[in-house]
Order: sequence, then C-alpha cells, then structure tokens
Amino acid sequence: MKFARLDDRVETDAAQGPLDLSAFPGTWVNSNPETQGIARLTMSVSDGILSIGVRALGPDGLIDWGPAQSVEIFTAGPSSRVGLGFTCEYDFGFAETRLEAMIAKGLTVLGQFHHFKDDSSRMDYFTREYFAKTHDRY
Repeated sequence: MKFARLDDRVETDAAQGPLDLSAFPGTWVNSNPETQGIARLTMSVSDGILSIGVRALGPDGLIDWGPAQSVEIFTAGPSSRVGLGFTCEYDFGFAETRLEAMIAKGLTVLGQFHHFKDDSSRMDYFTREYFAKTHDRY
C-alpha cells in the first residue's frame, strides 16, 4: 500500500523543490493574557531551517526554554511545498514537552503534550493555545 487515505496520493511531481517557510518567522504571542503556560514563540528561518524558541511563564517572569531540538516541518498535504505546521520536543530532565503546531487563519494553534518523568505523581497533560504574530507598526 502506498497510501492510507485518498489525500495521501500524489499524481504529479508537484512535491519537488524547496519548502516555503515564509508563514513561520516572527514573534507569536499567546492570545490568552491569563495563560499560565507558554507566553511567546519566536520562529526564524535560516538556510531553509526553521528554529523555534519558547518563553513560558514562571513565578519570577518569563522562562526561556532555549532553542528546540529537531524541528520537523509539515505542509497542508503531500503535494504542497508550503510549510504550515511543525513538531518539536523539549527535555527538561524532570519532564518532556512535545509541541505540535499548525498555522491557520493567521494564528498558530499550539498543542502541548507534557509528560512527567520524575515520579512526582503529577499526571501527564495536554494543552491547546492560540498565538498571534506581532507586527511592527513603525
């Protein structure tokens, strides 16, 4: 089997050439000012590689998670060359967080899968939040 659903079939050579990553770069802020989680995403592209940075809320302000390791990019379909989503992971030692995002209607929808590894009895959990790109006005 070469496909699992009709959308997986590609009849042309449309899936050739570099990815268009222009939707990603910028600073994306959480649309919920009351969030207790990730406040800001910073995305940049250099030499065709997408870099993701995360800043989350902590007791004393923002916590910089640093750059994500091994960012994977996804398109809207198998013949598309336009990047519209990504996955990446962070390992904090006591916990791991997997981020899965898609850009739709000018927003980044960010799914967060948090897994605790420290025997603290905390339950693994999922969060979904929305981020809007900031735009310089000057």
